[in-house]
Amino acid sequence: MLVIDTNVSHSHADGGYASRRASCELGAEVLGVKALRDVRLEDLEEAAGLLDEVTYRRVRHIVTENNRVLQTVELLASASPGSIGALLDASHVSMRDDFEISCPELDLAVATSRANGAIGARMTGGGFGGAAIALTPVTSEQQVRAAVVRAFEEAGYAAPDIFTVTPAAGAMRIS
Repeated sequence: MLVIDTNVSHSHADGGYASRRASCELGAEVLGVKALRDVRLEDLEEAAGLLDEVTYRRVRHIVTENNRVLQTVELLASASPGSIGALLDASHVSMRDDFEISCPELDLAVATSRANGAIGARMTGGGFGGAAIALTPVTSEQQVRAAVVRAFEEAGYAAPDIFTVTPAAGAMRIS
């Protein structure tokens, strides 16, 4: 797993985070649920008729992202890590298009990673800058790294910091 820090500082103080939260709260209220985690994929068609376009896209992101997380957990328990590539890609598209929390540097890091051998990639964190992750075969790591650095340079962006991490199980009680 490559982490590509775009070095784009992100701040939630400009209202972007607050407006996303407000949209989600409005969506939950209109749909009559306590939280959007209670909305099913099947409910989205009805939601489209009840919500304004922006609120609907925010709600759709949350509902589909929750579903992608559940699918990812299932796939990681039953298949190879490479099986989650399409879910990572779909997550990025949803964050970029529905939740609108990406930025050009993140989009470039994701697209370049995918075009150069990554199995899947997405921005990570709260958005509006920060880092992307790219699930990359060991044999493609150097190619992906070099391509991302080159793409950033060609776009006139500051050089990203790229480092490798090894995914592991999260914290758990062992006794």
